[in-house]
Amino acid sequence: MKAHEIMTPRPDVVTPADPLSRAAAIMRDRDVGMVPVVADTASMMLEGVITDRDVAVRHVADEHGNDCTVGRHMSRENIQAVTESDDVASVIAAMERAEVRRVPVTDAQGKLIGVIAQADVARCDVIPTALVAEVVKKVSEPKRS
Repeated sequence: MKAHEIMTPRPDVVTPADPLSRAAAIMRDRDVGMVPVVADTASMMLEGVITDRDVAVRHVADEHGNDCTVGRHMSRENIQAVTESDDVASVIAAMERAEVRRVPVTDAQGKLIGVIAQADVARCDVIPTALVAEVVKKVSEPKRS
């Protein structure tokens, strides 16, 4: 099974210049914990992600003002994206490697086309339940310093 078969296509996105409140509103309205960040909505080139944790830890906890942009708080480093033609094993490996619950899906040119969440992997009938449990365990382990 390939990534494009289990992904959520055409996710809502933000750009680095968008207000952080726009990303938070998308998370609230779509009931998601991550919004992909693209250079612009015409190119859809993936630049990073903004997560609910980024908002809480980098914005709220540091008591930033309402004028913050996505670019100020987004994650840019070590983004674990997969391509639409990657198999599900590659998706799982990316999640485990980065200890993340969601990965962006791009086409061969790096254009964002979807997102795969841990729940998408869990709903995939061809993945053994034990493997799904292992993914949940690996991405949930606390980071060690």
